[in-house]
Amino acid sequence: MREIRIEKVTVNIGVGESGERLEKAYRLLERLTGKKPVKTKAKVKVPKWGIRPGLPIGVKVTLRGEDALSFLKRVIKAKENKVPARAFDERGNFSIGIHEYIELGEKYDPEIGIFGMDITVTLERPGYRVKRRKNRSKVGKRHLITREEAINWAKEFLGVEVV
Repeated sequence: MREIRIEKVTVNIGVGESGERLEKAYRLLERLTGKKPVKTKAKVKVPKWGIRPGLPIGVKVTLRGEDALSFLKRVIKAKENKVPARAFDERGNFSIGIHEYIELGEKYDPEIGIFGMDITVTLERPGYRVKRRKNRSKVGKRHLITREEAINWAKEFLGVEVV
């Protein structure tokens, strides 16, 4: 029950506007992951940028299981097996940013252009289901994943160097 595993890998592209650029990001994410992306909507109003609540401004995909692991290995390889220590949070999750999708080994497509993305890895232990079920319970403090445990797991399981 103390074994750490990947719950999910979330890939997010924040475009900041709806329209043609958002559709290009949607197609890119679909091509990179092989899954159907979901459009994310703005929650606050920013008149300077023309953003209002409910306006689609980004796309994301959630990967689980073998798909998550294979995509994560591509991302880590693109980052030269290095993850900064500041990428880990106090709950043991970590995030990696990719500046351009061509870093993942994809060929540049002039129709799509250049997009960066954020990849968030959520870790869990067996038994975390209690916090998601209908009659919610809390996960005990000793069962939570700490930052140090996540860093050690990433070093051993993924073979990354934490800098």
